[in-house]
Amino acid sequence: MENTLWDAVIIGGGAAGLSAGVVLARARFATLVVDAGEPRNGPAGHMHGYLTRDGMAPKEFLATGRDEFTRYGGTVERAAVAAARRDPDGTFEIRLGDDRVLRARSVLVATGLTDELPDIPGLAERWASEVHHCPHCHGYEVRGRAVVVIGSAHLAALMRRHSPSVTFCPHGTEVGPAERHRLTAYGVRVVDARVTRVSDGLTLDLDDGGTLTCDAIFVQSRPVPHDAVLNALGARRDPGSGLVDVDRQGATDVPGLWAAGNVVNPRAQVVAAAGAGGTAAIAMSSWLLERELAGGAAR
Repeated sequence: MENTLWDAVIIGGGAAGLSAGVVLARARFATLVVDAGEPRNGPAGHMHGYLTRDGMAPKEFLATGRDEFTRYGGTVERAAVAAARRDPDGTFEIRLGDDRVLRARSVLVATGLTDELPDIPGLAERWASEVHHCPHCHGYEVRGRAVVVIGSAHLAALMRRHSPSVTFCPHGTEVGPAERHRLTAYGVRVVDARVTRVSDGLTLDLDDGGTLTCDAIFVQSRPVPHDAVLNALGARRDPGSGLVDVDRQGATDVPGLWAAGNVVNPRAQVVAAAGAGGTAAIAMSSWLLERELAGGAAR
């Protein structure tokens, strides 16, 4: 594997990475997916919003994707990437955690992100089971049940679509009088006390001595993209969002380097990430083909 010059190395084996891998492998490019095995939705029991795959377990979805990719001749390597660089001739060098070195003509980074939660004891251990962040992914499943939303007025309003019993705890976020009126008029209860702990039975302790009990918690998480490889390769960032900047096909400003999925679009659901991966792979196919044509014409 170390002696191979891969047409494409895809870093990240989630929806975006595997979808791209299938497209590239079907186009008969030598394609390797390097996956550290830490998908964003790994802790979740089910995923939703993906046509024909609604309710499928994320682990089953990824296993099916790996099978499809390898069926077309793709290769999967379970490893973490430790470093990356682009050589003067345009070839990429990817160093794995065990010091093996891969070489590739093109690279797609689809490493996803981590959802950073508020520092509230008891919250993290309930993540993806009783604590969620996406109403489009998990709101329907708690319809009609008591919900507490922490940190986002917009999220609280969205959850009111699913439940008549929604309590919003700003937890330090600013909520002006107009926004507070809109929420309460819409049927959302606003509790200003900060949440200090989440206990068994989904009891939330508050800093004023009170408690709240609910059936589900939705929280405003902070997305932290896994973009170290993109940084190492010198990809430009968007000054407004702070995310690595890509065009509509997922290309960065570094020739031969693409990015897709949550690493550059934190709001993308699984189906959108898969689509972005496929779009990037088609662009990569054209890019690789152009270089083969140019090389043949120069000989």
